[in-house]
Amino acid sequence: MHRQAICLAAAAMLILPLGAQAEGDPLPDPFSQLKSNAQGAAASGTTPNTETPMVIPEEPTFDATSWVLMDYATGKILMSHDQDKQIWPASLTKMMTSYVIGMEFKAGRLKPDDDVTITEEAWSKRYGDSSKMFIEVGKTVKAGDLNRGIIIQSGNDACVALAIHLAGSQEGFVSVMNSYAQKLGLKRTHFDNVHGLFSEQNFSTAYDMSQLGRALIRDLPDEYSIYKEKEFTFNGIKQHNRNRLLWNTSMNVDGIKTGHLSEVGYNLVASAERNGMRLIATVIGAKSEKERADFCLKMLNYGFNFFEIFTPELNGQRLVKGQRVMTRDVRMGEASQVDLVLRDDLSMVLPRGASKQIGISYRLKSGTFEAPIAAGEELGKLIIKLNGQEVHTAPLVAAQDIPEGGFFSTLLDRITGLFSDCWDFFFGDDGEEGDPAAAQQGEGK
Repeated sequence: MHRQAICLAAAAMLILPLGAQAEGDPLPDPFSQLKSNAQGAAASGTTPNTETPMVIPEEPTFDATSWVLMDYATGKILMSHDQDKQIWPASLTKMMTSYVIGMEFKAGRLKPDDDVTITEEAWSKRYGDSSKMFIEVGKTVKAGDLNRGIIIQSGNDACVALAIHLAGSQEGFVSVMNSYAQKLGLKRTHFDNVHGLFSEQNFSTAYDMSQLGRALIRDLPDEYSIYKEKEFTFNGIKQHNRNRLLWNTSMNVDGIKTGHLSEVGYNLVASAERNGMRLIATVIGAKSEKERADFCLKMLNYGFNFFEIFTPELNGQRLVKGQRVMTRDVRMGEASQVDLVLRDDLSMVLPRGASKQIGISYRLKSGTFEAPIAAGEELGKLIIKLNGQEVHTAPLVAAQDIPEGGFFSTLLDRITGLFSDCWDFFFGDDGEEGDPAAAQQGEGK
């Protein structure tokens, strides 16, 4: 007999029970708060914590084509203008050239001491007044030196030399660059060369360049450490890193890359860290070297002064990857309960001081789960709200495998499940929602 018919018969035998600012309060003084914050930041290099949410001032705007301020840890955009507008990255292209080379170093397929023979195609004399490392045709150069020539000196010749060494041709290397662009989710980016000299088919966006910088920092820490080096000497010629912000004493900038073309203007992707928070600022099409540096510095200061990384707590415990949030009952399994844990670390970027207005709830796919359940299977979500508005969700997954139990061990579960299915048939099963702190105390239901 079909389960639906059983439910109808059971229903015939059972009677189911039906279950604004207050007048007289002082007016806020946001300008006083902003001034206090700025003075504290200038004195200590950090921003003091506030007990009440800070009034976030209007975002700065710039005389440039596009810009992005991104939080490194979460990828959240804190401010932007035309972030998806197609642009020509110029020497920002070398971030992807460097990423590909860095992955080869990481995999051990390329070593810093490997000798690279300089072909005529890579000869510095072919690159006129553009940036170069001054390598000479027919000579051999260490791969590690060429890599520094790319990152610090922005050498177009060094890019071509390593591209040919690794792929046999520039075209072959570019195909790998585009493959990595797809893997990294750079949806509006296409590379046409290894150095960034102007080509209509060598394009990207401010957002994609920020994401590429994020990938460099995340995936290749050894490679990224070179980006903060201020100078490099090769063949008796000392050249300085073109990223002016490396010399700025007010900000701990440690990368990333500059670019310039007459058709585009001045580009810069810069990154800095303060009090455990890292930001990435990208500006495209500024009018001068000074302006691109000033614009990125203003964005970084804006982000550090008015936003913070926040990790919520539940019953006094920080919500990190693997943290048990609650336990729920399981039917038909070798075990009667399953732990629900966070799949990833839970952190977010909030306006400074806004954490006092955070609320946490959860939504599960079911109030009781049925085996088999695989470890890592998503069973629900943790929901983070700011002033009642949902701002973040985090998957809740099974902490362990729960295989299906034997016939006799699950017989009672089958009978109980039958009546539960009948209830769901008539009244629906909308899962379970509630307060995770209370649910954690109550364990399985």
